[in-house]
Amino acid sequence: MLKKRILTALVLIPITLLLLFFLPPGAFCFLTAVITLAAAWEWSHLIQIKTFPGQVFYFFLIGLLLLVALLIPAPAIFLLAFTWWLLAVLLIYFYPRGRERWGHSRFLRGLMGCFVLVPCWAAINFIRIQQDGIYILLFLFVLIWGADSSAYFAGKQWGKHKLAPLVSPGKTIEGLIGAIIFTLLVAGAALWLTATPQYLWLWSVALSLLTVLFSVVGDLFESMLKRLADLKDSGTFLPGHGGLLDRIDSLTAAAPVFSLGAWVLGLYFS
Repeated sequence: MLKKRILTALVLIPITLLLLFFLPPGAFCFLTAVITLAAAWEWSHLIQIKTFPGQVFYFFLIGLLLLVALLIPAPAIFLLAFTWWLLAVLLIYFYPRGRERWGHSRFLRGLMGCFVLVPCWAAINFIRIQQDGIYILLFLFVLIWGADSSAYFAGKQWGKHKLAPLVSPGKTIEGLIGAIIFTLLVAGAALWLTATPQYLWLWSVALSLLTVLFSVVGDLFESMLKRLADLKDSGTFLPGHGGLLDRIDSLTAAAPVFSLGAWVLGLYFS
């Protein structure tokens, strides 16, 4: 499993960098929409839509919402997403209590997918069109996926105390600490390399930490839905990583939270 994860990452990383640096904003927007729709297809299986017409309907629903998102001010989408992810924290914290009220409803879980997938796409493309947006996105990707890998290896090496045993037994508090340490190091290095004014350091580091914490929420939320659906992975698209959702679950929460925080603080966006 670890070998497959590493090999898949070695393929995905250069592809991601090439697409990020060389695709113009319009093409990047279209490509990320295609990826989002592929994730929506996986979500339809995750919430146990069993009929092909139902899966197609959900696929086109998300596509329609992506178009609608282009007409809504981006910060409003991020605020809605942030509110949703605060609710998701409560669902995770109280799980399995309360699941009988929402866990068996395909409608509610489908609605959750709208709040998970569409704001993430909007946030990534909102960042992309900003000045230095490519480098801000690169920082976000390194931050999230690096923290995820750090949590994985720290948990494997030192993990003893479960973070959310009823949702994802493999995640540990020690792994979370590893992710936090990685975040501090990466955020500090980025601030130093970009000669960011010192008065912005505290806010930038705080936002980086908040972003990583919500990335964990995104990961745990997908794990909770997989547990409800009795699935190990959301799909088989990526060897060693499962489906697309398994690769972007952290980003779905992190991207809109990061975008909202940076917009409110005026750290990166004009």
